Amino acid sequence: MRLRFWLGLAAVATIAIGSVVGALIVRSNDNAYFNRAQQEEAVRSAHQAETTAALSIGRLATAATFYRVEDSLSRHQFEGVARSLLRGSALSATALTDARPGCCQVVLAASEGGTPAKRGFDLGSDPRHAAAIRRARDRGRPAVTPIAPALIGPGSGLVVYHPVYRDGAPTRTVAQRRAALQGFAAGSFRAPDLVAAATAAVPHDVDVQLLENGDPVIGPDEPLDDAATAPVRVADRTWLLVVHNPDRPSVSLPILMAVLGISLAALLGALVLIWSHNEQMQELRRQAGQDSLTGLKNRRRFEEDLRTEMARSRREGTGGALLMLDLDNFKRVNDMLGHPMGDRVIGEIAEVLRRRMRETDVLARLGGDEFAVVLPRCDAEEARGVAEAITTAIREHVPAEEGVPAITASIGIAMFGADPRTSFKSVQANADTAMYAAKDAGRDSVRLYACGEGEAGADEARPGSADP
Repeated sequence: MRLRFWLGLAAVATIAIGSVVGALIVRSNDNAYFNRAQQEEAVRSAHQAETTAALSIGRLATAATFYRVEDSLSRHQFEGVARSLLRGSALSATALTDARPGCCQVVLAASEGGTPAKRGFDLGSDPRHAAAIRRARDRGRPAVTPIAPALIGPGSGLVVYHPVYRDGAPTRTVAQRRAALQGFAAGSFRAPDLVAAATAAVPHDVDVQLLENGDPVIGPDEPLDDAATAPVRVADRTWLLVVHNPDRPSVSLPILMAVLGISLAALLGALVLIWSHNEQMQELRRQAGQDSLTGLKNRRRFEEDLRTEMARSRREGTGGALLMLDLDNFKRVNDMLGHPMGDRVIGEIAEVLRRRMRETDVLARLGGDEFAVVLPRCDAEEARGVAEAITTAIREHVPAEEGVPAITASIGIAMFGADPRTSFKSVQANADTAMYAAKDAGRDSVRLYACGEGEAGADEARPGSADP
């Protein structure tokens, strides 16, 4: 029973722990899948923004090549190039500047809205523009400003400068590039437009933030927790795109799994405890009604069963018998061989009796060397036959230990049945009277109590003798 109890508790713990671990695994897998999808969204958005900017910068490079081969560019020619440039790219404005020592003045400019640009305006007066102008001049490649005032009109954005050198001039070294510089083809990206190009590839409900040197320049001012990031490179500068998807998987399913698993474990645990308690109670009841030496029913349980059988006999109008059995001269065994040996002999006799009983019979040890048998649904002759078979079996039993004296038994029989005047105490007293009469008659015999008489009747069964 104890092993089954601990196995039950182990099963309860396994279910509870398994449900929690399963919930954590589901939660972890959901988060991993969500984080992976969010990171893919960030990378896809950054790639979209880079592609959009690269296409526009490529068109700006084409315009710079056209400006390079045209020694004298008219406004009409510039406007044609500008319209083509603005219409087919993400640029919101474009300009052509000269390259005078110490300054970068606007020569020609155009924008999507037709906003005029102040001719002769020095773009190099802004340190952010000046740094990009120097990088483009010295490296011979497009350079971009950080988020800065727009090239033309209000707002802020990124301004890309592409150097324009004199046609045919050498540009292998920094000094040669500085000497050959004519001006710049400039293009302006509005920062919101660039972010819009990035977010076109992700769901509409995501939060997008553009970081420049760790500070947000587009999007929410507060940091976005549990967000994915991806670099966005435009010309020679890199920004960090932050994408936050608010639709993070909820914890409802993992919590439900854990609650269901723990509830099931709690229910199973309660059942295990109830089952264990019932088994303990059954074991206590069994021990309370069992003789500890032989495993037979004890006196208390015997009396309960005898009362039950007597009540059933009165109810059904059938008969039954009580056999009181006492071992003859058993005291000699204890005196000669000791009480441990006597206990072993008592156990052997109990086993002899158990083999002679039917399933419906009641067999009990009342204490010492005294036993009792209740035979339901039988008459006097059947009871006598059972008693004689018992005395014969005990007489013929060979003790397991050598030196044990021969064991015999005296049995008294008392009948009970439908007569309501027959009481529990009278049946016991009659069986005792018959048993002592058998002992007085020489032991190893059977006596049937004669109803209505003050002592056992004359009926007697002895070894080797015929019934009278």
